[in-house]
Amino acid sequence: MKKKKTNKPKIQGNLSRSIIDILRKNSGKTYNYKQIASILGVNDASSRNQIIKKLAQLAAKKQIEEVERGKFKIEDSKNYYTGVLDLTTKGYGYVMVEELADDIFIANKDLNAAFDGDTVEIYVYNRRRRKRSEGEITKIVKRKRTEFVGTLQLKKEFGFVVIDDKSMYTDFFISPNKLNKAENGDKVVVEFEEWPEKADSPFGKITRVLGTPGEHHTEIHSILAQYGLPHDFPEEVEEFANKIDTSINQEEISKRRDMRDVLTFTIDPKDAKDFDDALSFQKLENGNYEIGIHIADVSHYVQPGTILDQEAFDRATSVYLVDRVVPMLPEILSNNACSLRPKEEKFTFSAIFEIDDNANVKGQWFGRTVTYSDERFAYEEAQHIIETGTGTIPDDVSIRKHAYTVRGALVEAVVTLNRLAKKMRARRMRNGAISFDKVEVKFNLNEENNPVGVFFKTAKEANKLIEEFMLLANRKVAEFIGKQKPKKTFVYRCHDEPDDEKLASLQNIVGRFGHKLNLKDRKTTTSSLNKLLEDVQGRKEQNMVDTLAIRSMSKAYYGVENIGHYGLAFDFYTHFTSPIRRYPDVMVHRLLQHYLDGAKSAGEEEYENKCHHSSEMENLASNAERDSIKYMQVKFMQDHENEEFLGVISGVTEWGIFVEIVENKCEGMIRLRDMNDDHYEFMPEEFSVVGKRTGQSYTLGDEVYVKVKNADLVRRHLDFTLLGNREEVEAS
Repeated sequence: MKKKKTNKPKIQGNLSRSIIDILRKNSGKTYNYKQIASILGVNDASSRNQIIKKLAQLAAKKQIEEVERGKFKIEDSKNYYTGVLDLTTKGYGYVMVEELADDIFIANKDLNAAFDGDTVEIYVYNRRRRKRSEGEITKIVKRKRTEFVGTLQLKKEFGFVVIDDKSMYTDFFISPNKLNKAENGDKVVVEFEEWPEKADSPFGKITRVLGTPGEHHTEIHSILAQYGLPHDFPEEVEEFANKIDTSINQEEISKRRDMRDVLTFTIDPKDAKDFDDALSFQKLENGNYEIGIHIADVSHYVQPGTILDQEAFDRATSVYLVDRVVPMLPEILSNNACSLRPKEEKFTFSAIFEIDDNANVKGQWFGRTVTYSDERFAYEEAQHIIETGTGTIPDDVSIRKHAYTVRGALVEAVVTLNRLAKKMRARRMRNGAISFDKVEVKFNLNEENNPVGVFFKTAKEANKLIEEFMLLANRKVAEFIGKQKPKKTFVYRCHDEPDDEKLASLQNIVGRFGHKLNLKDRKTTTSSLNKLLEDVQGRKEQNMVDTLAIRSMSKAYYGVENIGHYGLAFDFYTHFTSPIRRYPDVMVHRLLQHYLDGAKSAGEEEYENKCHHSSEMENLASNAERDSIKYMQVKFMQDHENEEFLGVISGVTEWGIFVEIVENKCEGMIRLRDMNDDHYEFMPEEFSVVGKRTGQSYTLGDEVYVKVKNADLVRRHLDFTLLGNREEVEAS
């Protein structure tokens, strides 16, 4: 028996969007369903009925106006805005619109196939519920990304990829011819293709198989792929870089200031391979010092318009994961030609200052140089010189694996530079700079990249010495261009004032630990923040307070409009000192030389776009670095599942308590549903959970003992079992 033929709807795509687009293109004109059907090119009964129904729905939502029975129009586009979608893990989101003070709430049903970070057009409803404007996404202007990382679940006829990103509210449907030889359970990269209107899931194709979930190689590459970060350089870029003339030739030397005879050295981490900054030091006859900050002249080798420059721009930054560096430049440049290695001549771009004994700048010079590094120190070696005032480096400090003696001129240089750096730092603090010395978590890895230990990296005087002179160069270069008239296009490192609400929230939290903030004005805010950061040193709440204080700050970014740098208390600031690993520094070198040559101002829009891209890539790299640390912490804790750990409650939410282990800074969650001794309720104002029956409370900052319940490498998540308050456990 033949099936009865039915008239299937012929409308393609999103009908709401199609109708709204027609009415908006003809703003003010009225249309009935027949006219809309005609424009859409459909004439079957089913399609016409869909249009009639959709027109009624849009009118009910007040997205369009029914001016008389059956006739509809959009008066103007005043309720339409463009912004960026920020999705939550619960499936709804907010769109941030520049013209509007508040973010617009978007329900899951109104996302209309938009993903986190997409630039979207939204319609904002006139109505307000609970004082929150709501809207619907009407168009996807630009996808932030089209590739996602997830795990393949293979069925008989097809597959689904479940996406790792917690903000992704849907899986991806994969047809058999789009599997790319991936097998069930593989971690894969899937590319978005389309999301048909009637489909429950978007359609995608697998572009890369990363491996088995939980394996080290797979998870590290998953982190890079999740943020769209590259790994290997394209073959043609490597070939181009390898053909560059990296010789220190006389023709180029003649165009530069020759500083090869001036005492010059580097201070870097002991495992560093790319040395992009060096210091030179000499006493002047008037008693002042000439101090040079010499930076690898990357812009000499990376020329605009080349595939190497395009690759460096696309990457915009090196990415530092726990077990590797993904460099911005190929190794021939990053670790060789541009690296200011000891006993080698290098082309450099320099900021040279005459400085008196009170660390005041009396003169300055900027330009291209050729330098020779006399010595390479690790921070530990320089610190030993500072602490002892001698040049005898013992074998347990030496990176040469044996004791050695540093000549007197180098010892004098290090000690003098440290004394000047301390004066510069003290002046910065008096001027309102904020001293963020957050503890960095580092791992001792074995040959298989498994973590066998955790240690904390803290900044000592040798680190701060280098930091101060890099800050000096960055500030003075920015001032040199920023103060010129007429105004010239330049790349600034900008840091806005903190948000008042975030500071008030921080004040509320630290008050629970007996600390106070004075938010009366900028000076009292910064001085009380510095006092807070100093007071928590070595205390149980230090890492939590450090983290919360940093989060209360605005995010630094690159831009052509100078607004100064709040955290450093500088009116002008840029990034000049790390061109091997940051593209903005390459742009700064090019612009500085451009203006030193007397050329006119560069194009503002071009550089603003490049700054925006660089800021975005910096954020992605930062997220990847954070995820790799979290992954390694979970991996480390897998081997300690039956051990008890003392921790501090670092966060309290409606679904659980976050605890940070004191000895290794690993953070995990105790879920409220797993706390079986009572029914616990979340008290947001108190930053605590309280047992209904016993009144037992667990509050932010409390010390508790925990045991690892589950260490999930794939989700990079730790679950803890609560053993009790410190006093109770230690007393029992």
